[in-house]
Amino acid sequence: MPIPKPIRCIALALLLALALGHPALADDIRPSDPTVYVPEAPGDLVLGADPLLVDVSHADQGYVMARYTGAAAKAVVMLTGPDAVAYKYFLPPSETFVPLPLTAGSGPYAVDGYENVQGTTYATLFKESLDVALESDLLPYLYPNQYVMFDPDTKAVAVAAETAAGADSDLDAVERIYRYVIDNVTYDGEKAATVTGGYLPTVDDTLATCTGICFDYAALTTAMLRSQAIPTRLEIGYAGSIYHSWISVYVDDVGWIDRLIEFSGDGWTRMDPTFASNGDSSEAILKYIGDGSNYALQYLH
Repeated sequence: MPIPKPIRCIALALLLALALGHPALADDIRPSDPTVYVPEAPGDLVLGADPLLVDVSHADQGYVMARYTGAAAKAVVMLTGPDAVAYKYFLPPSETFVPLPLTAGSGPYAVDGYENVQGTTYATLFKESLDVALESDLLPYLYPNQYVMFDPDTKAVAVAAETAAGADSDLDAVERIYRYVIDNVTYDGEKAATVTGGYLPTVDDTLATCTGICFDYAALTTAMLRSQAIPTRLEIGYAGSIYHSWISVYVDDVGWIDRLIEFSGDGWTRMDPTFASNGDSSEAILKYIGDGSNYALQYLH
C-alpha cells in the first residue's frame, strides 16, 4: 500500500535499536510508534469559489479539503460517489480547511456546495464533478476527517502508542486498543438523551472525561487505530431500531473484519465497543453483536 507523506513519530531509542540489531525488534514485536497521515490543502486544484472552496489536490489520497468563510451560519458540501450515497458535510464559518473523506472509492463524484439561507433552506453555490483514482482503497480509512479528527499532537495518538506497545501483530494491537476503550470509557446516557443534530466527536474530550455516546466510542477507537496505521472504518447506521455507530478494521492477510472484534477463545467475534462496554460481555450481548443482520449500514467515515 502506498505511504502518502505521513508524519512518523519514531523514538531515538527505536532507531538505535534498529541500527544495533537490538533483540527488542524481534519478529514477534510490532512497532507501535504513531504514523499520522496529515491532510493538506495546497490549492493546486480547487472546486467552487469564495466563500466555499473544496481543494481536491489530493483526492488520490482519499480526501478533499473544504472551507467556508461566508456570513451565513453554515454551508454544506455534498459528496456523491460511485455508490450513489449522498454525504452531507456541514461547515461553520472558518479560515481552516476541513478534511472530508472519499469513502465511495475510485470513480466519478458529484461535488455540490450550498449556503444556509435560514432554517433548513439552502442556496446552491456550485455543482461540480470530480473523477477520483485512489492510490489505495485503504487511504480514506487512514486519514483524519471531520468525523474522526486527530493530528500528531492529539493525546489519543500517544495513548494508542502506549496501549499497542508490545503487541505482536495488528490483531493484537486492535485487541489492546479495543480493550482500552471499553475498559476506560463509560456510556453517557444523559448526553445520548440531549445530544443535538450535527454533533461531532472530539476524541481527546472523550479520553479526558472517560464518558461518551456510541459516536464518541467509535471515533476515539477509530482515531487510535488509524494512528497505528491500521485502516479503520467508522460506520453509522442502525443496530436494530437504534441509530448507532460502530467500526470495522482491515488487517493484512485477513482483509476487512466487520465491526470491531474480540477474541473469544474459539474465533473472532464481531464486537461493537459501546455495547461491549455496557453489556458486561454477556452471552446475550455477544450473540446480538455477532449477528450481522442486526446492523444496517448507512454511512462510512
